[in-house]
Amino acid sequence: MAAFYAFTPLDLERLEGLLADLPLMARHADVVGSILIAPEGVNGTISGPDAGVQELLDRLHADLCLGEEHFERLQVKRSRSPKQVFRRFKARRKREIVTLGQPCADPRQSVGTYVEPRDWNALVDDPDTLVIDTRNSYEVAIGSFSGSLDPGTESFRDFPDWVESDLRPLVEQTSPARIAMFCTGGIRCEKASSFLQQRGFPEVHHLKGGILSYLEQVPEDQSRWQGECFVFDQRVAVNHQLEPGEHRLCHACGLPLTPAQRQLESYLRGVQCLHCQDRFTDADRARFAMRQRQLDEARG
Repeated sequence: MAAFYAFTPLDLERLEGLLADLPLMARHADVVGSILIAPEGVNGTISGPDAGVQELLDRLHADLCLGEEHFERLQVKRSRSPKQVFRRFKARRKREIVTLGQPCADPRQSVGTYVEPRDWNALVDDPDTLVIDTRNSYEVAIGSFSGSLDPGTESFRDFPDWVESDLRPLVEQTSPARIAMFCTGGIRCEKASSFLQQRGFPEVHHLKGGILSYLEQVPEDQSRWQGECFVFDQRVAVNHQLEPGEHRLCHACGLPLTPAQRQLESYLRGVQCLHCQDRFTDADRARFAMRQRQLDEARG
């Protein structure tokens, strides 16, 4: 598997060329996954044979105007999985490669201070550091850094409103020496740190390479991480060894569930869970049940 992103401008010709060619290359190379392509750059995770994954990465390296800054290098994080974690390949055109909805948030213009995983513990252990988890609430619920602040957002687009309604008053009241932010792989913090700087927040830091780089580089007995890390593929979550964790998705609402939550009476596989048992109609649940039966039959 390879996860990657780069903030680098793409003109229409190169953007359209990638959208047309990458699916054909992926099919030929037995590569699956998802790549988002926008005028501001690319963001993707792909999986397949080593040679096939490298072929797609080589094409991106050839077509993108990459630079020396971290956000524009096409940083690639590689990992192994015993089974395929995507069903198909998709290359999609988007307005943003990670959606914040704030044009002022541009890492090419302004970005926070990168913190290496080996230096993260010292930073977050400092009581004068305000640590913020920039991920969605359902991600935070299954794991986070001890003592970090959860904005309680349902999507990254909610982050700017939370900054003005909650973070700014908190900073004015407590006057932290610095802000330290983190996300799964680093891309959300590229924009979040840029946004905070544009809004006048000083001393903004963020975890280089995100949680996944931290779990990879910091021994578990020295770790400040608690729980599992949500990932956007069929593994659902990974543990500190970056192995598939114990959480599974509810395929009705898409939220992660612990083994204990899957034992509750409210849980019907593929139909409902404790999070969504009152959210859908009887007709919806009947449709979900039919879909689950079809999936079970297809798997034999």
